[in-house]
Amino acid sequence: MAHDKEMVLVTGGSGYVAGWIIARLLEEGRAVRATLRDMARADAVRADIANVARDTASLEFVAADLLADAGWEAAMQGVRHVVHVASPVMARRGVDTLAVAVDGTRRVLRAAAAAGVERIVLTSSAAAARASADLSRPADESDWTDARASGIDTYTLSKTLAERAAWDFAREHPAGPKIATVLPGFVQGLLLGRNASASLGVVGQMLGGKMPAVPRLGFVMIDVRDLADLHVRVLDDPKGMGERWIASTDFLWLADVAAVLRERLGHAASRVPKRTMSDWLVSLLSLANRDMRPLVAELGKRREFSSAKAGRILDWHPRAASEAVIATAESLLAKASPAT
Repeated sequence: MAHDKEMVLVTGGSGYVAGWIIARLLEEGRAVRATLRDMARADAVRADIANVARDTASLEFVAADLLADAGWEAAMQGVRHVVHVASPVMARRGVDTLAVAVDGTRRVLRAAAAAGVERIVLTSSAAAARASADLSRPADESDWTDARASGIDTYTLSKTLAERAAWDFAREHPAGPKIATVLPGFVQGLLLGRNASASLGVVGQMLGGKMPAVPRLGFVMIDVRDLADLHVRVLDDPKGMGERWIASTDFLWLADVAAVLRERLGHAASRVPKRTMSDWLVSLLSLANRDMRPLVAELGKRREFSSAKAGRILDWHPRAASEAVIATAESLLAKASPAT
């Protein structure tokens, strides 16, 4: 497919965050090439993105996998910029998550450098900027998670090491490409057609009565639309390159999320929990549920992050966390309602 427009490659094109970034780029008038592990998903991904992008004619797909070199050279042909969103899925059996995260990032960066790509924006995570426990201020871009800390969970470690690998690559390749990283908090927001992030499931469980009580957990939130906007701002602004950018708004405990849902949604939130689960019960349940084990270490911890840098330099001002939560809820409720 030939395009006269500037071409941007977005990795992990079937993902929720990537889909919103693709839609934003298309709306900005770019041509987008998106990587997929399975090309059989291309039509469904295009249909999802068409829910928010008025024209998907400038969107094309190419097969490429973080686990293999095949496809990346072709994916980079004619590409000016790259947004690297692809990240290993934690549940893939027999796959070394850390190796995929780190080696996959290096694989994308090597292919981009060989193709003469100018700029790369990598999606990291606020989990890679966790400060020491005694920090008296919100963490910012100067803070790094200690990858050697005991008890660090696989997701946090994979994001931290992958971002470190990207900055190592940048230092080793001073001639380019230029690199920047975006570090989102807990992503909320509207569904993208049939596509949703696992992070939206927390609100979904609350609304569906599947969470009888909330654990003492909390997160800094970010609406997916604001996250996509920051990626594009970083990509477009020369001041965006060579920098880390935290993408988050306020911190909400899950009890706060539940209260916002009840206050704003009325009867639709009638099954949202009002009780808080004791820490010992969460610990007990984690013995039977492997996915819950990383949460135990976070019980009662208030981890706040500052995105003031993006506001000051890039004029980026995201919506409040409560608005992102309500957007999630209303989108999930609309999907669940029978068509009229």
